[in-house]
Amino acid sequence: MLTPVTKFTLMLVVFVDLIGQGLVFPIINGLIMEPTAGFLPEATSMNDRHFDYGLVIGMFFLAWFLGVVYIAKLSDAIGRKKALLICLGGALVGYALSIAALTMNSLWLLILGRAVTGFTAGNQPIAQAAMVDGSRNPAERDRNMGLILTGVSIGLVGGPIIGGILTDKNLIGPIASYSLPLYAALGLVALTMVLVIFFFHDMRTERRPFVFRPLDVIDSLWQVRNHPIVLRLMPVYIFFMIANVTFYVFVDNYLASAFGFGVMGGSAVMMVIGLAIAISGTLLIGPVQAHVAKRLIVLACLLIMVGCSLAFVSLQVAIATFVPVFFFYLFFGVAYPTIIGVFSGAVGADDQGWVMGVTIAVFCLAGGVMSLAGGGLMDVNIRLPFFIAAASATLAILLYLVSWRSPDIRQLTGRPGAS
Repeated sequence: MLTPVTKFTLMLVVFVDLIGQGLVFPIINGLIMEPTAGFLPEATSMNDRHFDYGLVIGMFFLAWFLGVVYIAKLSDAIGRKKALLICLGGALVGYALSIAALTMNSLWLLILGRAVTGFTAGNQPIAQAAMVDGSRNPAERDRNMGLILTGVSIGLVGGPIIGGILTDKNLIGPIASYSLPLYAALGLVALTMVLVIFFFHDMRTERRPFVFRPLDVIDSLWQVRNHPIVLRLMPVYIFFMIANVTFYVFVDNYLASAFGFGVMGGSAVMMVIGLAIAISGTLLIGPVQAHVAKRLIVLACLLIMVGCSLAFVSLQVAIATFVPVFFFYLFFGVAYPTIIGVFSGAVGADDQGWVMGVTIAVFCLAGGVMSLAGGGLMDVNIRLPFFIAAASATLAILLYLVSWRSPDIRQLTGRPGAS
């Protein structure tokens, strides 16, 4: 049985995992895109700054892609507690390297710090598994998953708030700096490690031997060909995720280039994203899924993603851009768990871990590739990544109309209780 302190500890694990993006992305954008930040030579061209931004973010996602399978396997081999401590230790090292990078004005040290953080960014699924391990019945499991969602929601909103406040001299005076939020995050990670050490105990005693295979990540994706329904679901998911990560990664970068947003502005838009996902996750998912067929949820979300992407780069007033950002992620927050639920229903109990790992791997790979490509796209036109996001969502709609019409997929994507 999980004690209240243990549940709080696992919520904090998820919180510190989630603040990493909302807190760090605006800081990286400010460091690289603002000539007065002093991180890059002041004479660095805007084209080079866009490229460097995409490189730093891309290395985080690609490292996450490489680490996701091995961290999950490690959790089964050495237990949840040790795996959580390894992930938290990686985050601790990653933040320390990032702080050193800011002190030394080293781009490559910053890239290394983000890569270390990305490779060990496996806390959330381990915490979820630990909550399931300690649940005595399905009702308690669902309540515990709700606590995980609460940690996610607080992390999505809290990260940008911490980053925005601690970098703003108008709010906290001369102690504000780009590195202060990183110190705060490092302290939270260290506190979480202490709580895990003293208050979390493995409920699952079964162990599986860990075997390192260099091609495990590729093999996991390659196995999709042996699951016909997953294979037909995957193209829509791939372009859905390309649209999402392209929008997410470059929203700060675009606002800095188009409207001169600094870290506070970037943190504000990240907070809008976090708030939208928190609202959809806590208030909308249940009622919508109970009354609307899953396929219609996905289709509506894709249509809204197209419209919001185009509206975002069409608006000429900075604050007005927050409206399409909010609705993009409000509906994304409903569609994403809906699609994940469809993938879960497409395989048996023995393949649940595999299919969840594949969906995360596709997300990470899309984030890495589009981050690296997006720096060059921003050189051509700062709006181009968002046109690509709209085009990707449109292509997902076309693939949806072609590949999701079969009876087996329609059965998976119907409304609960419908025939």
